[in-house]
Amino acid sequence: MSEANDQARWTSAIDRARGHSPFLGNALGRMPDIEAMLAAGQYEDAIAAAKAAGSDIEDTGLSLRRERLALSAVLALGDLAGALPVGRVMAELSSLADRALDRAIGAVIRKRVPDAEPAGLIALALGKHGAGELNYSSDIDPILLYDPDTLPRRERDEPGEAAQRYAREIVQMLSSNTAEGYVFRVDLRLRPASEVSPLAIPVGAALSHYESSALTWERAAFIRARSAAGDIAAGEQFLESIRPFVWRRSLDFGAIEEIGRLTARIRTAHKGASQPGPGFNVKQGRGGIREIEFFAQTHQLIHGGRNPSLRLRGTRPALDALAAAEIISADDAAMLGESYDRLRVIEHRLQMVHDRQTHSLPEGEALDNVARLGGYQDASALVDDLAALTVRVAARYDRLIDVEDIGSDGTPDGDTLVDNLEQLGFADPAALATRIRSWSEGHIRALRSPAAISAFDAILPALLEALSEAPDPDHALLRWENFLTKAPSAINLFRLLEARPGLFEQLVRILTLAGPLADELGRRPDLLDSLIDRSAFDLPGDVVELIQQMAPIEAGADYERALDRIRIVTGEKRFALGTQLMEGAHDPLDIAAGLSRLAEAGLNVAVTAAVQEFEKTHGTVSGSELVVLGLGRLGGGALTHASDLDMVYVFTGSHEQESDGARPLGATLYYNRLAQRVSAALSVPTAHGALYEIDTRLRPQGAQGPLAVSLDSFVRYQAQDAWTWEHMALTRARPIVGSDQARSVLAGAIADVLSAPRDADVLRSDVLKMRAEMAQHKPAKGVLDAKLVRGGLVDLEFLVHFLQLRDGAALVPDLRAAISELARMDMLPSDMMGAHDHLTRLLIAGRLLAPDLAEPAGAAATALAKACQCRNYADLMEQFDSARRQVADCWHNIFEHRLELN
Repeated sequence: MSEANDQARWTSAIDRARGHSPFLGNALGRMPDIEAMLAAGQYEDAIAAAKAAGSDIEDTGLSLRRERLALSAVLALGDLAGALPVGRVMAELSSLADRALDRAIGAVIRKRVPDAEPAGLIALALGKHGAGELNYSSDIDPILLYDPDTLPRRERDEPGEAAQRYAREIVQMLSSNTAEGYVFRVDLRLRPASEVSPLAIPVGAALSHYESSALTWERAAFIRARSAAGDIAAGEQFLESIRPFVWRRSLDFGAIEEIGRLTARIRTAHKGASQPGPGFNVKQGRGGIREIEFFAQTHQLIHGGRNPSLRLRGTRPALDALAAAEIISADDAAMLGESYDRLRVIEHRLQMVHDRQTHSLPEGEALDNVARLGGYQDASALVDDLAALTVRVAARYDRLIDVEDIGSDGTPDGDTLVDNLEQLGFADPAALATRIRSWSEGHIRALRSPAAISAFDAILPALLEALSEAPDPDHALLRWENFLTKAPSAINLFRLLEARPGLFEQLVRILTLAGPLADELGRRPDLLDSLIDRSAFDLPGDVVELIQQMAPIEAGADYERALDRIRIVTGEKRFALGTQLMEGAHDPLDIAAGLSRLAEAGLNVAVTAAVQEFEKTHGTVSGSELVVLGLGRLGGGALTHASDLDMVYVFTGSHEQESDGARPLGATLYYNRLAQRVSAALSVPTAHGALYEIDTRLRPQGAQGPLAVSLDSFVRYQAQDAWTWEHMALTRARPIVGSDQARSVLAGAIADVLSAPRDADVLRSDVLKMRAEMAQHKPAKGVLDAKLVRGGLVDLEFLVHFLQLRDGAALVPDLRAAISELARMDMLPSDMMGAHDHLTRLLIAGRLLAPDLAEPAGAAATALAKACQCRNYADLMEQFDSARRQVADCWHNIFEHRLELN
C-alpha cells in the first residue's frame, strides 16, 4: 500500500472515531501526542506510548485507568484503520487485563504487608480473557484462589479473612467507575458455588469442588483457563491438578447428555431478534459468536481427553486443530474461523461508541452511526453483511449433536416447556421456563450433577402440575426454588419423592397451602426428613419427655451446641405439628397444646444451659433462683405457630445479696444479665435459625422497668401499683421454669393478688374503656382475624377476665378451663365453650394456612375448613359468624353494652 493510501486510512479512522464515537473522541482529545503518532501511521510507537501512559503515577488504580484509556483508543484506531487484525486487538486487551490483575494483586497485598511478593494469591483467567480473546469493552471473569499457607498477611489476620479483604479491594480497584473511568468490570460468579462461596476460594476447596461436584459448563469454562496473575506458578500447578477433570479420556452418558442440553439452551434461552436488524445480539443470537465458540468447545470436550492436540484455548486455533484431526471439515473450520473474526469486529464497533458492554444492534440513527464508524456505507450494508455471516454459522451449528432432538427423553425443553407452563396457567410462561432451565445450569447447588438433574427431571412434570393448582402458583414455585436452593444435595430427595408419592404430595401441599411452613422449609430443607417416619404424625410427649429429647447428644457439649440442640428438636417438632395441622390429623386445640409443651421444654433447657454457663464466671447467689413466668398463650398452654413468648423474669431471695463467682455481681444485676442471656438463647438466630420472639413488656413498669425483678418486688407491684389490664394479663400467668417450691410460692402470690376484692363498677368501666381503645388502635387485619374481630377471641377473653377478677372465680390460666368452670357456675352460657373452640381453631389454623387473614381460595380454603373440623369453607364461615354472635350476646348480657359486629 502506498504511503498516501496508508495516510488516508489513518485519517479516515480518526475522523470516523471523532464523528461517531463520543468515547474515542474524548480519549483522543486527552492524548494529542498519541493521536499525532496514529495520524502518522506510527501505531507500534503509539501502542508502546499507551502502555506507558500511567507509568509515572504512584496510585495503582489511577495508573491502570490512564493506561487502559490510552491503549483502548490506540487499539480502536488501529482496528478502524485496518492496521491491527482483530486477533491482535483481542490479545492486547487480554494482556492488559493480565497486567491490571497482577498489579492490583500486588498493590492490595503490599498495602497490608509492605514489600511482600504476591505469593499464594492466584488469578485464573477464564472465558475470553483466558483465551486471549477479550472484546473491546469486556468484563473479566477471573477465579481468585489462595493458599492459606503462603498467602502474605498480618500476623493477627486469619488467611480466609485476609484473602476476602484482598479480593474485595482488587474488585474495587479495577471496577470502580471514577472520574478517570474504570479498568475492567470484574465478575467473580464463575467461582465454585458462587451463590454461597466467598470471593476468594482456598485452593484445597476448589480442588475438592472440581473433583467431585462441578458441572459440565464448568468443564467447558476451563478449556480456556490459564494462570494469568498473582502467583502464576501456583496457578499453573492448580490447573495441572484439575486437568483430569477438564480432559476426560471418556465421557459418561450423563455428560454427553448435558452437553446436548447446554447446546440447545443457547437457542431456547435467547429471546432477542432472531434475524440481524435492530435488537439482534451478535453474541447470543442465532448464528452469532457464542454458537461458534460452543461449537469448538463441545468438540474439544468430547475428543480432547484422547487427543491432547485439541487442548487449545483460542477459538480459531481450536477450529484449526479440529480440522487437522479430521473431526470437522477444513471448509467448516475456515468458514467458522473467518466468521468469528468478522463477528468480533462488528461486536467491537458496537462497543467502541460509548465504551459499553453491549452486543445488540441499536435502532434508527444509532445503528447507522455504528455502521459508519465501522466503515460501512449505511446501516443496511452492516445488516446485510451480518445476515450473510450468521446464516452460514447457524446452518453449521444446527448439525451439532442433533440440536433439534434434545429433550426427546421427555424432559420439557425450549418451546415445549413454555407451552406446558402456559397450558398449566402460569403467568409469563416464557420467563418462568428460562428460570426453570437455569436451575440445572449451575445456579442450584443441589442440581450440579447429571444424576441429580436426571432424578429431578423425573419429578418435574408432576411437580409443575401440582404447583399450578396452588392458590398462587408463582409464589408456590418461588417457595420450591427457595427450598431447592438451600438443599445441600438432592439426588436422594428426588428419588425418594418419586418413590413415595404420599411424601411428594405432602411437600407440594406445604409449598402451596402453608406459607410459614414453606418458608421454614426453605431455611432448613432437612426438616423434610422429619416427615419420613410415621411418628411424624404423633403429638409431642409431655414436657419432661421433650426436655430429655432436647438434651445435648454429646456428653459435655458446650453452650452453643446445647442451644443448637434445642433449635434442632424444636424446629423439627414445630414443623411436624404444622404438617399435622395442615393435614387435619389432629384437633388444632391439641396442636396448640403441643406447641406450648414444646416451648415450655425449650425454655427449661435454655435456662438450664444459660445458668450453667453464667455460673462459670459469676457463680451463684445463695438461696436464690430464677423463675420464669409465662403469660398470654404461653401461660394458657395454647400457642400458635406465630405466637411470641410472653414472659416475666422473677428471682427469689433478697435483692441485696451478691454472687460468689470470680466476677461477683449484685443479685439484681446478676439476674438481669442472666435473663438477657436466656432471652438471647431463645431469640438470637444461629445456623439452625431462631426459636421464638420474646416479649417481656408485661413485666412491672413495662419496657421502662428492669428485665428481672425480685419476687417481693413483683408481688408488691401487682398488689399496689398494677393497672387493671395488668391484672387481666395476670389471670393467664403460669410459672413454667423454676423449682417446684419457687413456682408454688409465685403461683400462690399471684392467686392472692387476683382474688383480692374489687369494685365491680370500676372494673367494668376499665374493661370497656380498654377494649374500646384497643378496637380503635388495633382493628381486625382481615376477614379471618378470629382474634381481633369484634365478637372474636379478644372480646371473649375480656369477658372471662372480667368475671375472674370481679368474683375471684375460675382463676386458672387455661382459658378453656376457665370458661368451663365459669359455665359450671352459671356465670357464662354453656354454649360459650363451643364458641371458644371454633374461634381458637380458626386462630391456630389461620396463622398457618391463611397468615394474611384474607379469604383463601380453592384448595387453601378447603384445607383451612378441614383443619377447623368443618365440612367446607362455607360451613367454617357460618360457624365463625355464629360464634361471634354468641360472644356479642354474652357481652351485652354481662356488660349491658352492645357489640357492633361488622
